[in-house]
Amino acid sequence: MEIRAPAASTRVNEIDLLRFFAALSVVFFHYSFRGYAADSMSVMPYPLLAPFSKYGFLGVELFFMISGFVILMTAASGSLRGFVVSRFVRLYPAFWACCTITFAVTVAIGAPRYSSSPGQYLVNMTMLSGFVGVPSIDGAYWSLFVEMQFYAWVALVLAVRRIHLAELFVVSWLVASIVLEIEPVGKLRYLLMVDYSAYFIAGATCFLIWSRGWSPARLAVVALSWVLAVYQVTKGLPLFEEHFHTSISGYVVAGIITTFFVVLLLVSLRKTGAFGRRRWLLAGALTYPLYLLHENVGFMIFNVEYPRFNAHLVLWATLAAALASAYAVHVFVEKRFSPPIKNAIDNFLDQMRGLRMRASGGA
Repeated sequence: MEIRAPAASTRVNEIDLLRFFAALSVVFFHYSFRGYAADSMSVMPYPLLAPFSKYGFLGVELFFMISGFVILMTAASGSLRGFVVSRFVRLYPAFWACCTITFAVTVAIGAPRYSSSPGQYLVNMTMLSGFVGVPSIDGAYWSLFVEMQFYAWVALVLAVRRIHLAELFVVSWLVASIVLEIEPVGKLRYLLMVDYSAYFIAGATCFLIWSRGWSPARLAVVALSWVLAVYQVTKGLPLFEEHFHTSISGYVVAGIITTFFVVLLLVSLRKTGAFGRRRWLLAGALTYPLYLLHENVGFMIFNVEYPRFNAHLVLWATLAAALASAYAVHVFVEKRFSPPIKNAIDNFLDQMRGLRMRASGGA
């Protein structure tokens, strides 16, 4: 089946709002639960929100679903160059800024719990530290490495000019994930990202529904992805409870995951009403830098300011500062530098293409 690229003016407004919700879920998970609950990351407890915010780790799973939707949309044109350039420009300028801010804050106030070296910082700036065994400057970066694996698979499909077979690849990925869940093979599980594949698969299939319409087969893929996702996440809850010294309801977790699937399916079916008609550009713009900046910087602020100041003041002031910093990165880095970086890359690639064509003609 052919995948047609959506019109350039098309925007799925709900995705911006869902991104921001996912980011806030993760922020509250870290700030009011995770930092104090384990690993001595923060000295500041926040028991008022902890019983609820401990479920906020699931925001990352929502991110992966959204990524499946958006990345297949980006790749639908069939252009490998366009895909790679768009991903680079989308990810790196903000990442460079946020990584630099986190490094500077770590050097300034991180000790004794947090530390970083110039070498670690430079490797982190490549966004490849997770693949070469160098510790990340911020704990939130782990999900970027999962995302980049997904991007690599999509780029491979584009490189072999088979994006029109994306639906076949998605179904094959789901079948392989189910088989590897039943009969685990470590290297294959890692290669095919089986721990998170259900979310990417569901998101990609929702894009196919959004762009080409629903069918029983597509709904079946979403349903099977949901079954796999719920099974995997509930299976891992005992380790979560042991690590964080808490109890967590499998029913609540399953309900949250189910809600994610239902909401994205409604988006793909264009059944979200006013939420789909309203633009949520600012919320979407804040999401990426907020996610990159909040965790370790927030914990370091907690460790410096608490208990000197009231926990409520420290948490909400830090959240406000994280949002303001995210806005600043968006305005002064992303909006200012992303367009010229994209133009420079495009011009360079055009020049290289021209040189190759002239060399080929001359030969």
